[in-house]
Amino acid sequence: MNNTVSKPAETHIATESKPETKTGLKYSLMILAGIAVLTASAKITVPFWPVPMTLQTMAVMAIALTTGPRVASATFLAYLAAGAVGLPVFAGTPERGIGLSYIVGPTGGYLLGYLMASWLVGSLAQGRGTLARFGIMMVGMIPVYVLGLAWLAVFVPLEKVAQYGFTPFLLGDTLKIALVAFGSAACTRFANRNQDGNA
Repeated sequence: MNNTVSKPAETHIATESKPETKTGLKYSLMILAGIAVLTASAKITVPFWPVPMTLQTMAVMAIALTTGPRVASATFLAYLAAGAVGLPVFAGTPERGIGLSYIVGPTGGYLLGYLMASWLVGSLAQGRGTLARFGIMMVGMIPVYVLGLAWLAVFVPLEKVAQYGFTPFLLGDTLKIALVAFGSAACTRFANRNQDGNA
């Protein structure tokens, strides 16, 4: 009698757990894909004035817009963890150091700032228009620069901090954020047209 009653109950529990398993797998794959994108963006260098630039700002903002605050911040946290254990995921690794020694190096403040920006942009930019998204992403760069410059001041003279860590990158970061804002708007319009066409 007990066996007859327990089997349907066990089947019911197993059936309920499947969507949760699929959701967990989906988010895990999203985070792994995000780590791959962040790594590639840190390794790609684009010629620009006044200094060459990587695509990391673009990747961080695009992930935040696409996935929202929880997945975006979890992705960047996992990216930091991968770098901390010694995987060469950061810009300039392994040539400029690896693991925790890189994280506590001159660019460590920027990495922490990107983590904060992931949450901030993911929280505020959902459902916004193109100009609003652009403005929110620019606001999201505030913790990146504030923490980055504050930590950089440990390594360079205070009067040189802006020269080394802010002025050369502002134009490039603004351009990258604009590309993400307009690119996301174009993707949204394309997706909406496909939905209307399939309706």
